[in-house]
Amino acid sequence: QVQLVESGGGLVQAGGSLRLSCGASGSIFSINGMGWYRQAPGKQRELVAVITSDGSTNYADSVKGRFTISRDNAKNTVYLQMNSLKPEDTAVYYCNARITRRVLFTTRDYWGQGTQVTVSS
Repeated sequence: QVQLVESGGGLVQAGGSLRLSCGASGSIFSINGMGWYRQAPGKQRELVAVITSDGSTNYADSVKGRFTISRDNAKNTVYLQMNSLKPEDTAVYYCNARITRRVLFTTRDYWGQGTQVTVSS
């Protein structure tokens, strides 16, 4: 079994900051890309930021310069530092990781349960 557990969401005023964390645990052989996605009410889930195992990053245009993704490979954890938050950043944020499991060495995407981020104006 593999689990992704997120933390760090909450309510913040516009211009404020939040830091999301997502830890992977279980029968893990290796973790390739990790990332954050978000889904606002009535909208499709969209990519926020991704990071490869060697640290290369990619961001949605809407968050460039405000959000920073990072990871700690020793802890199987990915972070999202969100600064200068705007009301339009309000959404449920989901962690994603492409994980190869031990023993059978199967690889697939795993998702966290989601954490709510609400930015008030």
